[in-house]
Amino acid sequence: MLYLRLKKNTDFQKLFKRGNRVYSPQITMLWQPSKSNVMGIALSKKHGKAVKRNRIKRIIRAAYSNNLHKLDSAISVVILPKVGEELTFRSVEKSINACIKRINASCQSGLKH
Repeated sequence: MLYLRLKKNTDFQKLFKRGNRVYSPQITMLWQPSKSNVMGIALSKKHGKAVKRNRIKRIIRAAYSNNLHKLDSAISVVILPKVGEELTFRSVEKSINACIKRINASCQSGLKH
């Protein structure tokens, strides 16, 4: 299953203002129902220099695409990794799995906008 990427600042701002939040120990996900699966990553310079930030983004993209099939409906999502956490592929994948379970539960309970 493929996903599109969020690239425009206005799209990020919509999710920051109106999106629902789901938390896990390593990441925070801002999500909103949409027509297709769209994902963006927001990282600050507090995470390290460019090489480290790019590695974090690659890990998050791979973990998200591996677990995308578990989503019940299409969503727009921004993933915010927490500063100071050691992000490995397994830990990020576990956190994304937990967030996806919470998103599916809230979609079924009628939290759709």
